[in-house]
Amino acid sequence: MTDSEYPIDDLDRQIIHALQGDARHTSASDIAESLDVSARTVRNRINNLEEDGVIRGYNVDVDYEAAGYQLHTLIVCTAPIHEREEIAQRALEVDGVVAIREVMTGAENVHIEVVGIDGNDLSRIGRDLNDVGLKVVDEDLIRNEYTRPFHRFNTEAIVDDN
Repeated sequence: MTDSEYPIDDLDRQIIHALQGDARHTSASDIAESLDVSARTVRNRINNLEEDGVIRGYNVDVDYEAAGYQLHTLIVCTAPIHEREEIAQRALEVDGVVAIREVMTGAENVHIEVVGIDGNDLSRIGRDLNDVGLKVVDEDLIRNEYTRPFHRFNTEAIVDDN
């Protein structure tokens, strides 16, 4: 549940599920038709979900290799727990950093997705991350990444899990 005044309902979940599947090619009218509600209702619900912070944005899924950047890398780091959030925010300023995930458990508590031009660029990124207070633990080249909508937002497909 968010800080919103009301919890999301099944209609909100279905809208989120549709947008997670393909927000760019899914219109409010398409969603409305599939859910048997008005497009205005869907647009209002999307606006409310955005205002309440449930929908935080719409992201472009980039194939970095196809764009000419073969060094799409996951850098696993350690940050002091009491400074983790602040350090992660500073790490976003490092050229080449495209995403950061704070991990709640374990010593390897910051995962950073970076894109580099060459080995020297990746070395520079590692040094810059060290300079903001992160200890690099591991680096892995990313070959592919796959995503899908969260199944619990598809209320039509949910069956009793008990």
